Amino acid sequence: MAEQLTPDIREAVRERYAAAAEQAAEGKASCCGDTAGCGSSALAERDQAVFGAAQYASADRQELPELAQAASLGCGNPTALAELHDGETVLDLGSGGGIDVLLSARRVGATGKAYGLDMTDEMLALAHENQAKAGVENVEWLKGAIEDIPLPDGSVDVIISNCVINLSADKQQTLRESARVLKSGGRFAVTDVIADPSMDDATRQDMRQWTGCIAGALTENEFHASLEAAGFVDIEIQETHRVHEHAASAIVRARKP
Repeated sequence: MAEQLTPDIREAVRERYAAAAEQAAEGKASCCGDTAGCGSSALAERDQAVFGAAQYASADRQELPELAQAASLGCGNPTALAELHDGETVLDLGSGGGIDVLLSARRVGATGKAYGLDMTDEMLALAHENQAKAGVENVEWLKGAIEDIPLPDGSVDVIISNCVINLSADKQQTLRESARVLKSGGRFAVTDVIADPSMDDATRQDMRQWTGCIAGALTENEFHASLEAAGFVDIEIQETHRVHEHAASAIVRARKP
């Protein structure tokens, strides 16, 4: 599996996404990928095409404030693949500026609930602001790490996440925690980056590439094995588009028995 780096990965990730939240709040575009912020370079333009709000249908984008779209840093649209239903409880791992939480809250209706979990104060502040602008009430924001979810066992129907699990320094623990908080029969429906088996060591050891959602990614086989080890069944992993010369975005679905 992806080798852990030093200095502390969690702090490096927190710093990068705190800065991204501040950029979004100032109306500046930001993105995942190789660049720290999306500027005028060809590389930044590529990142904007494969990460962020461009991955959402225009109808979804129109439901939300521009600030929520600016803070979208993911590699897909997990709310489109989760098949949410009225009354369900949804948890978004690494909720950032809140775009997926707010979309999910509307899909599960007034009898449902959407939790957003993020470790970054700046992103949580941005999410609260976006919620107020969107006028969505059935939402709760949680501060914490995805490796230690602050919810009881069997408390959610669906877990979503958008290009965040690759950022974890302990992905197996993240998946164990996901299985713990899901109800029996609960669904795991995320978009994430998967690495090519041929990803080179230089990329793997580059902290900028890690915080940019590339270097920490599991391969498809590693992701499948990790989900099985956490107790998931009916695992499906499907590549959607390339995000790097050594990695792709993928839809990952699984179910808790």
